[in-house]
Amino acid sequence: MFKKYRKKSPWILHYNAGSCNGCDIEILASLAPKYDLERFGVINTGNPKQSDILLITGPITKRSRERVVEIYSQMPEPKVVIATGSCACTGGVFRNMYNVEDGVDRYIPVDVYVTGCATTPEMIIDGVVEGLKILEKKDKTIEKPLQLFKNLLTKEKETNRRDMAGTINEQK
Repeated sequence: MFKKYRKKSPWILHYNAGSCNGCDIEILASLAPKYDLERFGVINTGNPKQSDILLITGPITKRSRERVVEIYSQMPEPKVVIATGSCACTGGVFRNMYNVEDGVDRYIPVDVYVTGCATTPEMIIDGVVEGLKILEKKDKTIEKPLQLFKNLLTKEKETNRRDMAGTINEQK
């Protein structure tokens, strides 16, 4: 019933996984009046439970990987993930550093890649428009994170979320 309205007013959740803020500045520029991403009905929100599109910048670090998987799991279906910048796509200039675990697609499925260092507002707008086309085609089937959660350690009814998302090389 709401499928045709979802394309007209998508809500975007922007998450910085550890970037240099170059792409973040361009995302804010694309929301400004000069480029006006809001003409497509896009609203920037801070709540994953109300978001349709997850816009990620920066490489996945060891500290941000569990948050990315948790945010992705909290978003309702259907959802679209847009990796913005070369760092989010492949790890970029931070690749092979001790605390970086490459691009976001190692942990969650990515629908649209917007490459570049730093991306331009025009490229971000094109990526969001492509994401809207994908969002219109998706249904409510659940897409699970690629890197599934480990068994949660509970101690006196408290959940230890520190080690929820495993690393790529770990054996499960």
